[in-house]
This record gives sequence, structure tokens and C-alpha cells, in this order.
Amino acid sequence: MDISVVIPLLNEEESLSELTEWIKQVLDGKYEFEIIFVDDGSTDGSWHVIKQLSQQYSFVKGIRFNRNYGKSAALQVGFEKAQGDVVITMDADLQDNPDEIPELYRMIIEEKYDLVSGWKKKRYDPPSKTIPTKFFNWTVRKLSGIHLHDFNCGLKAYRREVVKSIEVYGEMHRYIPVIAKWAGFQKIGEKVVVHRPRKYGHSKFGLARFIRGPLDLITIMFVSKFGKRPMHFFGSIGTFLFLVGFFIAFYLAYAKIFLGLKKMTELPIFHLALLCMIIGSQLFIGGFLAEMIGRISPDRNKYIIRETTGND
Repeated sequence: MDISVVIPLLNEEESLSELTEWIKQVLDGKYEFEIIFVDDGSTDGSWHVIKQLSQQYSFVKGIRFNRNYGKSAALQVGFEKAQGDVVITMDADLQDNPDEIPELYRMIIEEKYDLVSGWKKKRYDPPSKTIPTKFFNWTVRKLSGIHLHDFNCGLKAYRREVVKSIEVYGEMHRYIPVIAKWAGFQKIGEKVVVHRPRKYGHSKFGLARFIRGPLDLITIMFVSKFGKRPMHFFGSIGTFLFLVGFFIAFYLAYAKIFLGLKKMTELPIFHLALLCMIIGSQLFIGGFLAEMIGRISPDRNKYIIRETTGND
């Protein structure tokens, strides 16, 4: 299998047939490919359309969630099912251009990129979406050190090994380049892609996503650096605080015994010393327990799939 096209969707029934025909026109006869639609709990007729398409075309496969889990969950399940050497992700709303797929495939295969992200240099979104997106991209660039213009572009290409090695959950689909980099895939590039005006339906973008995004980025940065060694973080801070409190208490005890310090326990610095030692001990124990438990939950990526369609 050359290419797997993974398409998460929510209530996009009007665009699915047109999108499938477009992808077929671009890839058929040139590549061995599959299209994997992941229906993230749509309430319209999206799943009915996907079933019809899978009956019409052997390369169309569908996965339907029992409820809406979010785009990250849909991508994770699509990644698990994908069989292609190159995995392409794109949105189902026809704003991403399938004509970009051959060049994205070439960049992965010939230029040996691990991941290529689309860059919607000219956008057709309203200011309520473009302004937060620009700020978001600037923030992620500064924090991650990855110089991409458009982290949140749905049109991306991945080497198969990348999608099989990473884990996406929560709202972390926005940070897949960051996750891939921390997983050891260093060759990350971008390509200017055509962004088309939305033809059907309406955008699923909301303010809540903009608020949750930075929190997920902090989580990724922390887990990537300390997820497998939490003691290095909690233990270091805990040890430092405990030693600060211990030396303050030691000095106060010395001053009371040899310098005649009166009412040592009434001094604010004495209570500060106790607080530092208590908090330091708790952080150290917390780091030790986290080291034992580990960061990976076996149930993190378990989603209830109502039914599937198409060939395995």
C-alpha cells in the first residue's frame, strides 16, 4: 500500500462523495491507496454516505464512533488502521486540496521527510479564526523550536513509522509535529498548500479549543521531557525545597543553642522552614510514586466503535 488517506469528520455528509471522487481522480491508477473515513459521532447522514461509498469502491473504509470523541481520537484510530507507506491526513470539508497529495507523497519518499505539514499561506477563514490561529502558531513555534507556519493545518503527510510510533489524544492533534519531534523524528518540513473556501456546512472551530490548546501544549512539553522520568522533575524540586528548609532550621537551632536566640518557634522564618521541608518531602514522594506507576494508562486510547465498513 502506497498511500493511506485518513479523514476524520463530523457532520460532513454533503462533501464526502465529492471528496472521494476527487481523491480517486488524483490517485487512481498511479498509486495503491486507501481512504479511511473516521466518523466522529456524526448526527447527520455521514455514515450512510460512507457505507455507500465503501460498497461502491474497495479502497474506501469507514470507522464509526459511538459518540463524539474529538479529532485526536479519530486520527489515532485512523493511524492504527492505516496500511500505507505514507499516511496523508486531511479534513472532510473540501477546504484541503487532494491535488497536493502526490507532491506530499514525493517529499516523504524522495526527500526522506518524516513529516510534512501543509501551510495555508492564503486562508479563507474569518478573522475570528485566523487571528487566534496566528497567535497559536507563534506560541508553538517559540515553545517547541519547530519552525512551521501552520501547526493546525489538517493536510499533513507522515512516514508510516511516525504514525505507528506516536499517540494522539485530548486536543493534541494540533501538536503532532511536536510529538513526532520528541519521539525522535527530526526531519519535519512544510509545503504551501491551497486553502479553499468552505463549500458545505459550517466550521467546527470554537473558543474552547483555543483555550484548551495551550494547556495541551504544556502537557506535551512536560510529558515528553519528564514522562518517563518524573522523579527528575518532582524529585529535584522536592530535594531543593527540603534542603532549603533544613538549612534554615539548622541555622535557627544553632542560633538558639549558641547565640541565645529566644522564641525561635515564633519567628516567621521558622514556619517557612517547616513548610519547605513538608512540601519538599511531598514532592519527592510524589515523584517516587509517579516513577513507579508510569505515565501510560492502558485505557487512554480505548474508544467504542459502533461499526466498520470496507475491507480490512
